[in-house]
This record gives sequence, structure tokens and C-alpha cells, in this order.
Amino acid sequence: MEKKKASLSSCANKGRKNTNDPAIYRYYIRLNSVDNARFLLLLEQSGMTNKSQFIIKRIFEESFKVIKIDTSAMDYYTRLTNLFGQFRAVGVNYNQVVKVLNTNFSENKVRALLYKLEKETIQLVNLNRQIIDLTREFEEKHFKTIQP
Repeated sequence: MEKKKASLSSCANKGRKNTNDPAIYRYYIRLNSVDNARFLLLLEQSGMTNKSQFIIKRIFEESFKVIKIDTSAMDYYTRLTNLFGQFRAVGVNYNQVVKVLNTNFSENKVRALLYKLEKETIQLVNLNRQIIDLTREFEEKHFKTIQP
């Protein structure tokens, strides 16, 4: 009998340790086969063996970007892309105009025409600065990085 009591008392010290703040909240997710394979690959590459700890580390200890996609953001992005293409075309045309002016006109006529071209270029530069400011404001509003 004493052996049984001794063995029972030694078993009471084994098992999972009690914590002050036990993890009692559970969240369930379902993955398809492709997502599961990707998850397992990321888990393997991290070197961790506990899936729960891996998920917790990825969520709370590493920064990640939250991107909200709305139609106004997509519209702005599309128009900005088109505008960038137009700026490139203006740059190519600008070079071609300067070459034609230098080869076909007198020096005084070239100076007068280049002066007008310079004024228009200054307006284009100011417009470009406004676009850059609007784009920075857009990025701050729509592309926020969440820090743990």
C-alpha cells in the first residue's frame, strides 16, 4: 500500500505546469490543400515545431501591412499609372522638339521658342510636385503598417 501511495504522490508532480494566464481562447480556421501546403512550408522554414506558437509569432511579433482595397483607391492607382505613361511621352516629345528647333531655326528664334517651352515645363514640374504630394497622402491613408 505504501508503494502505491508513494507512486501516486510522485505522479501528482508530473504533467503540464499551471500558468497564471492560461490560453483559453480558441480560433479555428480552415485551409484548402494549397494554403495548407504553403502554411506547412512556412512553418518548416521558420524552424518552429509548434503551429500555435508560429501563428502567434507571425501575428503579434512581426509587422505586416494591412491594405484596404476600395474602388476609389483602384481608380486613383489606374489614373496615376496612365499619368505616368503620359509624362514619359512628354519627355520623349520634349527631346524631339529641342532637336528639331536646334536644326531648323535660327539661334534667336530657338531662344524664343525654348523660353516658351521652359515656362510650360515649369508648370509641368509644379503639377508633378502636386501629384507626388497627393500620392504620399494617399499612401499614408491607404497603406498603413501595423506594429506589434
